[in-house]
Parts: sequence; C-alpha cells; structure tokens
Amino acid sequence: MSTTKKRESGALVYSTAHGRMCPECGAPVDRCSCRDAANESATGGVVRVSRSTKGRKGKGVTVIAGLSLGDAALAELGRELKKKCGSGGTVKNRVIEIQGDHRDLLVRELGVRGYTVRGS
Repeated sequence: MSTTKKRESGALVYSTAHGRMCPECGAPVDRCSCRDAANESATGGVVRVSRSTKGRKGKGVTVIAGLSLGDAALAELGRELKKKCGSGGTVKNRVIEIQGDHRDLLVRELGVRGYTVRGS
C-alpha cells in the first residue's frame, strides 16, 4: 500500500513508493530533469544560515539551507566553505553543516558569491 500527498492544485508532491515528487513534471525529485535545468540558470530563493545544537549534545553547528544546487555543486560549495571557516562539517539532506558558530563569516561569503542570504 502506497501513500500519496497532493497539493490543493492536485499536483502530487509525495509518494511513499518514490519519496518527494516534482510538482512540475511529476517525476521523483532525484530524477527530475526540469529542476536541474532551472537550478543551472538561477541561484534560487533565499539561503538561510542558522546555528543548531539539536541532537549534538550541546555542540553547535552552523546550518546552511535553501541552496538550489546539484549534489556535486553542493558538495563542492560545502568543501570550500569548510576550508574558509577552518573547520569540519558535512553535507547531508541538501543542507551544509559546518562545525562551530560561523554565521557572520558565512553570510558575508555567500553574499559575495551572489546568494540572497538571511542569517539568524
């Protein structure tokens, strides 16, 4: 039995069989071709930079979410930002996590790279 979720417009957005679905073409997000073309032409919406300690036993990380890049480009950007901060981190679930509180530096750096950034 598979579960599906639809928007009010009737577009399929989630299926337990395939996960998140692209509302434009209806394909699973990981196999969507229309989003790849859109991501190459624009940087997307607002990038959010915040600090989180949830699930890390009080240790803080800086979280960067909202980047509309492909997996390889996101991993490369994460690598460059970690190097700029001089600390470790990871990229998982389309979110870059950098160890420590580097919000000010990252907001400036992403702004220089042309992103619209909101820090918290």
